[in-house]
Amino acid sequence: MEHPQSDSMPQDLSEAMKEATKEVHTQAENTEFMRNFQKGQVNREGFKLVMASLYHIYVALEEEIERNKGNPVYSPLYFPEELHRRAVLEQDMAFWYGPHWQEEIPYTPATQRYVQRLHEVGRAEPELLVAHTYTRYLGDLSGGQVLKKIAQKALDLPSSGEGLAFFTFPNIVSATKFKQLYRSRMNSLEMTPEVKQRVVEEAKTAFLLNIQLFEELQQLLAEDTKEQSPSKAERLRRRVPGKITNVTPMETPRGKPQPNVLSQAPLLRWVLTLSFLVATVAAVGLYAM
Repeated sequence: MEHPQSDSMPQDLSEAMKEATKEVHTQAENTEFMRNFQKGQVNREGFKLVMASLYHIYVALEEEIERNKGNPVYSPLYFPEELHRRAVLEQDMAFWYGPHWQEEIPYTPATQRYVQRLHEVGRAEPELLVAHTYTRYLGDLSGGQVLKKIAQKALDLPSSGEGLAFFTFPNIVSATKFKQLYRSRMNSLEMTPEVKQRVVEEAKTAFLLNIQLFEELQQLLAEDTKEQSPSKAERLRRRVPGKITNVTPMETPRGKPQPNVLSQAPLLRWVLTLSFLVATVAAVGLYAM
């Protein structure tokens, strides 16, 4: 199938992704949550929910990275020592949820949809992993330290960094130089115009999955506040992966735009994962496009 956008797409994949996600990125920059967070208006329950979702997402992402680490469509971007987040997120889960965190952390339906998409991509179209790893890892590197400082102050966390290990990359000396290396590796991947277009569309999907996720979490927090009860979070605990109900189907983007997952989400003004929310803080952005 012919894709009209391919002819005008920037030659470099990283630039193409930046250009294609401008609109959804702008939506992220103008959300109520983002404005509140910059004012330090974030509470522990909301932060815990976000971190739990990130744990599930990175477990799935890194399982698929390991599955495809030898595949030439992804292998040049394999940096486990520098980037992988599962181990540090396990530390954070223990801090926020205690020694039995594996039984305690919530696993929301929108998180499950995100996880499902990552597994679909890793197993069937591993070239699309590039979109997810780029938007997540380079985003984490771009604004993680700013976010860490805001959370430490707003939540009165230890200055030594407990509960925020996710935002620290001890094996990366210079975030700027590493991002340059990563983009260079991305741009050297051999892709047909059709594959490149699908990767770019998947980058949009990554944003939209995060938007849907945090619309859901915001609704849970609002309902819990109204009811003055943690019942919603309790019901979300120990959801079993693979037994996902009411999941909005997502068509594999073979040259077709992804369905707009926002159309079925309840609150159109809540957006972005916490790992992305410094997209607006200090004009840096967790999406380092």
